[in-house]
Amino acid sequence: MTDLTGTDAPKPTFASMDLSDQMMAALEKAGYEYPTPIQAGLIPRALEGVDVVGQARTGTGKTASFVIPILELLDIERGAPTPQALILVPTRELAVQVRDEVVKLSEGLKINCAAVYGGKPIKSQVDKLKKGCHVVVGTPGRVLDHIARGTIDFTHIECVVLDEADRMLDIGFRPDIERILKRCPRERQTLLLSATVPPPIAKLAQRYMYEPEMLNFSPADVSVDTIEQKYFTVEHDRKFDLLMKLLLREEPKQAIVFCRTKRGTDKVYQKLTKKLGNTAAIHGDLSQGQRDRVMAGFRDGSVRYLVATDVIGRGIDVSTVSHIVNFDIPVFCDDYVHRVGRTGRMGREGVAYTFVCPDEGHELTRIEERINKLLKRDEMRDFEPVGYGERSARAPAAPTQVISGKYMHGGNASGVAPTESATPSEGDSPAAEAAPAATEKRDSGLGKRGGKKYRRAL
Repeated sequence: MTDLTGTDAPKPTFASMDLSDQMMAALEKAGYEYPTPIQAGLIPRALEGVDVVGQARTGTGKTASFVIPILELLDIERGAPTPQALILVPTRELAVQVRDEVVKLSEGLKINCAAVYGGKPIKSQVDKLKKGCHVVVGTPGRVLDHIARGTIDFTHIECVVLDEADRMLDIGFRPDIERILKRCPRERQTLLLSATVPPPIAKLAQRYMYEPEMLNFSPADVSVDTIEQKYFTVEHDRKFDLLMKLLLREEPKQAIVFCRTKRGTDKVYQKLTKKLGNTAAIHGDLSQGQRDRVMAGFRDGSVRYLVATDVIGRGIDVSTVSHIVNFDIPVFCDDYVHRVGRTGRMGREGVAYTFVCPDEGHELTRIEERINKLLKRDEMRDFEPVGYGERSARAPAAPTQVISGKYMHGGNASGVAPTESATPSEGDSPAAEAAPAATEKRDSGLGKRGGKKYRRAL
């Protein structure tokens, strides 16, 4: 795989890419000055028609890197437009975001783009498709719904993009993706973007792509350097009080507070909105209209604090997020990486805080081994757990353990998070917020950074 993360990565200007005058004007209006590494590496190759597997995280300019060449290669002189490009994404929110990017960069051109995803009446999407569109952005489940209804014509598809491919496989979309790819013309270009390239992704590329060029736009260190990462130790029943103190101390421009469950998200939201206002919650139980309104408010700044489950852990790009709070430590290490990645977007600075209860030391260790970095310990007066410094029977400190030559903060010996099964939901089957299917086990991160020893108490 070609590594494009170092100082030798190509750094051209957009002008050097031989883009159309309309595209250059759209880029200038949208505020794009210079291409990011992924844009510099992917756009020229995509314009040449090459199949590409690009390893890149969100927040790197990834969406524009495939939207720009798609728009440049569209034949808008055809009669009634049928889809020429299909972009598959894992979640409804990401479908909306990608569609908006297509609309923004195609300003002044007669290009129609349809976003198809569950949680919205399918009739309006059918009507949009019947009127004709050049680009379709959708979740695999809803795209298959339209295939079954005969409302999407794949005859003229020339480019397929699999965005957040690892996430789509994590939540069980692989059979849907393969069914869709088999319906597309064999003579097509395929672009696959993924934060990681595990064996299932490599197999998918080998089977459905033509001599793909493998490009790595992700630095070796998992977490973005501009993100300061800290943790607090706190009793479970005092986490909300600590959250209030932290937000008042930090005065974030915008913050996302991540919780593990929908019920927990609602509880934190209800308390926080009474105390601070300008707060909203988002999770899988909200209707699509409610979720759209929440995200619109967060993007325009009218919502300052967003309490969320991992439904927006990937793909949502709001550049003004300055703080992340992991109110609940995530079950999976990759979820930590993607939560934290909601701040520090496009090279901006950001800070992430994680609340760790006395019995969660082993989970903190897994995260540190996954990112190959020790989190800094922060303190808030009067919020240390009972027994910290002086052991008590009520809250004994988690002991440091030695597991397979590694030092852990404490907790169970395995350090491996449980695997859950995805539950399908209408239109976006499997559910966009579901955990991975049993056949696609997710890596807990334990042992991936061999040789690094951690020996410290919480």
